Amino acid sequence: MNNVNDALFQPHDLGTLTLPNRVLMSPLTRSRSSQPGDVPNDMNAQYYQQRAGAGLIISEATQVSPQGKGYAFTPGIHSEEQIKGWREVTSAVHMAGGRIHMQLWHVGRISHTALQPDGNKPVAPSAIKPEGAKTYISADSGMVDVPEPRALEADEMSDIVEQYRQGALNAKAAGFDGVEVHAANGYLLDQFLKSGSNHRNDEFGGSVENRMRLPLMVIEAVIDVWGKNNVGVRVSPTGSFNAMYDEDPVETFGEFAKRLNDLGISYIEVVEDSFQGNHANGRPESVIDAIQAGFKGTYIANGAYTAEEARKRIGNDRCDLVTFGRPFIANPDLPERFRQHAELNKWDDSTFYGGDERGYTDYPTLKELEPSV
Repeated sequence: MNNVNDALFQPHDLGTLTLPNRVLMSPLTRSRSSQPGDVPNDMNAQYYQQRAGAGLIISEATQVSPQGKGYAFTPGIHSEEQIKGWREVTSAVHMAGGRIHMQLWHVGRISHTALQPDGNKPVAPSAIKPEGAKTYISADSGMVDVPEPRALEADEMSDIVEQYRQGALNAKAAGFDGVEVHAANGYLLDQFLKSGSNHRNDEFGGSVENRMRLPLMVIEAVIDVWGKNNVGVRVSPTGSFNAMYDEDPVETFGEFAKRLNDLGISYIEVVEDSFQGNHANGRPESVIDAIQAGFKGTYIANGAYTAEEARKRIGNDRCDLVTFGRPFIANPDLPERFRQHAELNKWDDSTFYGGDERGYTDYPTLKELEPSV
């Protein structure tokens, strides 16, 4: 089909990459790494390779350290075995003509003593238990409550920064094309940014300037490794998942956007809406306005988008690119389906987290659905 006027199929320069389309794959936790060691495997490589038609794949959230782990079976990027496993994934994606960034992740308080080194408490900006937040610690545990975390000491911040720096170095060794710093969805950097989870009274809490301090230190360290053109940041200004809120997201994320613009990073990915919970009713247009006023790089929109809404908002300059999550789970050839205005496979949310090939690598493509002649 001729897509010369289709907003989703206009190329876009993103840092050092030229994306052939604007249908990006969102970071999606799937909890299928090999044990012991949280190591990516051949099944993971097949899954990502199947989706290499995305303009860009952003990998599932990947823990930068053992302390950064919050859920069983999620992959890491802090051991030689993990680097080797991820190298198989990136090679498979590149072999299929795709592009892939790694999402660097530290969960902060959204963890459990059963997942932490030596059974330690999870860490956070403040010792505030996230009411209602849950995780899973084994194949049989079901969802369990997240305990009260321990507040990080000021002299521990440099170690957090080094965890991300090393994760960024390891992602480069694993063959990724760039990295996205996860500062969304109630995890560590989001916990520092938002007033509801950061009650510190030192240089890392209180004012917006202070709450941004650790996230910006982390991002600067990652830029030192990758260069600003290969770094993005994910935020969720109005997300309520993991007991999160901010008293003034327009101010907080407007200021954060300005600082990210000053650093010159390639993109900001904004979770505008979420099936996991959102304080805004619909897309938070005033927050989006504030972010776009401050950040002049690529704006990537996320959150329950259809192809038609993505086309419309790209056309109206409300975003440059769109990441799709659940539709990409069920449709490995999602861009092609959008190109053809074809029907989408339906996802099975019972297979989102953990398990085997079922609901992971067995969703059919359009070509596989064609009747044999």
